Amino acid sequence: MQQRNNVKIAIIGLGYVGLPLAVELAFNYKVTGFDIDTERVFNLQKYIDHTQSVESKTLQDAITLSNKADTGLCITDIEKNISDCNVYIITVPTPVNKNKQPDLSLCFAATKSVAKFLHKNDTVIYESTVYPGCTEEECIPILEKESGLKINTDFWVGYSPERINPGDKIHTLANIKKITSGSSPEAAAFVDELYASIIQAGTYKAPSIKVAEAAKAIENAQRDVNISFINELALIFDKMNIDTNDVLEAAATKWNFLPFKPGLVGGHCIGVDPYYLLYKSKELGYTPQVILSGREVNEQMGNFIANKVNSLIKKKGNTNNNILVLGFTFKENCTDIRNTGVIHLAEGLSNVGFEIDIYDPLADAQKVKQEYNLTLLPELKNEKEYAAVVHAVAHDVFKNIDFNNWKNNKTIIFDVKGTLDKNLVDGRL
Repeated sequence: MQQRNNVKIAIIGLGYVGLPLAVELAFNYKVTGFDIDTERVFNLQKYIDHTQSVESKTLQDAITLSNKADTGLCITDIEKNISDCNVYIITVPTPVNKNKQPDLSLCFAATKSVAKFLHKNDTVIYESTVYPGCTEEECIPILEKESGLKINTDFWVGYSPERINPGDKIHTLANIKKITSGSSPEAAAFVDELYASIIQAGTYKAPSIKVAEAAKAIENAQRDVNISFINELALIFDKMNIDTNDVLEAAATKWNFLPFKPGLVGGHCIGVDPYYLLYKSKELGYTPQVILSGREVNEQMGNFIANKVNSLIKKKGNTNNNILVLGFTFKENCTDIRNTGVIHLAEGLSNVGFEIDIYDPLADAQKVKQEYNLTLLPELKNEKEYAAVVHAVAHDVFKNIDFNNWKNNKTIIFDVKGTLDKNLVDGRL
């Protein structure tokens, strides 16, 4: 393994996880950020981050530092430019496919790319979410085969799961404790020391790679299950004609009540990671009940909300066929559209015959068109009549909207997140 003063780091994947990591490391080390997306690389070289994960000035400072011999960030889409590095950190997406099975194709492709340049004493660190055992059972064999080197003799491996929370300006990379692990005690110590040099919140050295992988998997599975319980309550209380948010506010007066809210569940973590745990568990002969049922509840919320909105429209006798959905990203104040729950809401409304307009100034309209074949409104037009306005994502930019512009005798306002004035809305979860 390398001495800290000789470390040259390559970050493979410059998305929501890789870019903040690359920038943070660049103020202490020589870093090369590699991504296969040529357009993304071009924009980053111009200090433009469309994910809004890193401020333009901070990105510029990190890149400008590259003129120094020992620190700074170089960004490239040319694979050979990472060949002189000795620490490789893989931060590529690990989604699920249409059958809800782990899609590790990008992770394996990145592993093969790194293996081509792997030298003796190099270290490879994985941050991408995987199922417990994947790093040692799948990734290390690829590294050995493609490089001809031997694990823990010629090179070392670490696993340090990402904990980035897109859109969160408080819980940033340096402020979140980092789990670290390694393929040997020496590797674990090196990986831990590397991250400890940039993580102000400190590190936690797990006893094994598999433990670190499992910890990441259960973090989001636990949150998914907790939200699914609240969502199931929303399904129950709807039949009782009880406002779920009123119930939660009352229950929250007890000191140990967990303050989860009902809503759409999506994104690159909560809506995905439980499937990785399910996959490995089923492979070992056990079918989880709680995790699986939680996923089933959360997956149906889009249709539930669509049916609820449809019922409210019919109740008011509105024959208008148009509905406005505010927000498309998977969560508030975030540009990420991956696995967004809003798509299920839009599909549910379309399935019952409505024409849907979607407005989200934070989402990339071109990517929405490419990935979901939907066209976002370029701007709001208050003169258009809608049967309903659905507040689906609680972006701060929507706080400036005067919902009274749509409010009339037959237009309903439905608040998915429960953040609008209760007296303004006709329905909420």
